[in-house]
Amino acid sequence: MRRGSRDGGRPIGPSGRAPRAGRPMDDPARITAYQALLAVHRDEAYANLILPSLMREAGLSSRDAAFATELTYGTLRHRGTLDAIIGRAAERDVARIDPPARDALRLGAYQLLHTRVPSHAAVASTVDLVRSVAPGATGFANAVLRRIAEKDIDAWLTVVAPNEAEDPVGHLAMVHNHPEWIVRAFRDALGGDLAETARALAADNDRPEVHLCARPGLGDAAELADRVGGSPGAFSPYAVYLPSGAPGELAEIRQGRAHVQDEGSQLVAAALVEAPLEGRDEQWLDLCAGPGGKAGLLAAIAAQRGAYLTAVEVTEQRANMVVNAVKGLPAKVLAMDGRLAGQERELPEAGFDRVLVDAPCTGLGSLRRRPESRWRKQPSDLPPLTKLQRELLTAALLAVRPGGLVAYVTCSPHPVETKLAVTEAIKRGQGCELIDARAAFPAGMPGLGDGPTVQLWPHRHGTDAMFLALLRRTM
Repeated sequence: MRRGSRDGGRPIGPSGRAPRAGRPMDDPARITAYQALLAVHRDEAYANLILPSLMREAGLSSRDAAFATELTYGTLRHRGTLDAIIGRAAERDVARIDPPARDALRLGAYQLLHTRVPSHAAVASTVDLVRSVAPGATGFANAVLRRIAEKDIDAWLTVVAPNEAEDPVGHLAMVHNHPEWIVRAFRDALGGDLAETARALAADNDRPEVHLCARPGLGDAAELADRVGGSPGAFSPYAVYLPSGAPGELAEIRQGRAHVQDEGSQLVAAALVEAPLEGRDEQWLDLCAGPGGKAGLLAAIAAQRGAYLTAVEVTEQRANMVVNAVKGLPAKVLAMDGRLAGQERELPEAGFDRVLVDAPCTGLGSLRRRPESRWRKQPSDLPPLTKLQRELLTAALLAVRPGGLVAYVTCSPHPVETKLAVTEAIKRGQGCELIDARAAFPAGMPGLGDGPTVQLWPHRHGTDAMFLALLRRTM
């Protein structure tokens, strides 16, 4: 995160805090949420990384920490609608509002429209915050917030949302707080079904549970659930749902017997090793292994089956994370470009029985966990990513032996990153065929579609929107 940068507002200090410009404000939860928003919007920080450190620095109680978390993530998820409402109430585009006041107004508008905080308290606390960080905008903020408080969220949506019949995509984008290009991508992935698209978008705005993965051979999901006060996952045999608490403080996490991992990620990784394979089954490859969640699960399964995992990660920092994730398991980590698979001595052609390509992608499938990403991603991000995805899949098909399996995975439902990427790679790569990935998922799991690929969804499965294609090399 860049420190000391400017974006039309006050400079950020070494702690990530905006210097106080006016009367100090004694409200640690709201101040912490504001600092997190400022870091996200000005310094391109990620909330899941910056917020915990800010809360520790502030020494928040558990109650204040919960409130700061709700304010931060709620404001980030609803930014699109909040900005439209603020702009209407202010009678100016939000881009013309100084960033410190703008983030404070977003925080106040969220409290007014989406929480049980009394209107007078939401207005007063936000005005106090503005007085601290942008004192010249105090009167302006007070007037804007009072106008916002005159209507509830449903009434405001009738004002700012496009007509549903005339502009269904624009309507869904405003009501469910997603950029229009993402709404169109979801709609296309769901076969044009606007009603289901609305459900998918709404699920992105729900607060997700933390999912743990009990590593096979090292931990049991049912026992882990009992110890941490969670519940076993609905689909993955390794999953545990943790409704609250800090997972990093769990002994099972610190000791390497479990790790934090969305259940969808567990399912697509496990599907690779659950799919039947004829002949040798000893050498497995994770071609894009950072930060190491899938590699950790695969290596733990490999230990039970007498197999060995080679994990590849191009960036040194993420490669070090993978080293920690597979510590004590039958695995090695190579810091190199996965596109070299099939060409290098350590990644020989036809040298692997099962290969996972967890390809870099837009991450549109995990927007509920990283709500700020929906406002950062752009359609222009797609061309370089899809080129990389196809190159990695082509390399994987070269590295796997004839008869071996490749799992192509993205945390995105965008058709360009999923089915189209697979189709193009098949045309350009070694001879291969798609096999029905549904058979590699737990029996009776609903909503897996018509095959042969599988697209998971938050609104259907409670997981991130993971995509999986399974390919068998034929020659």
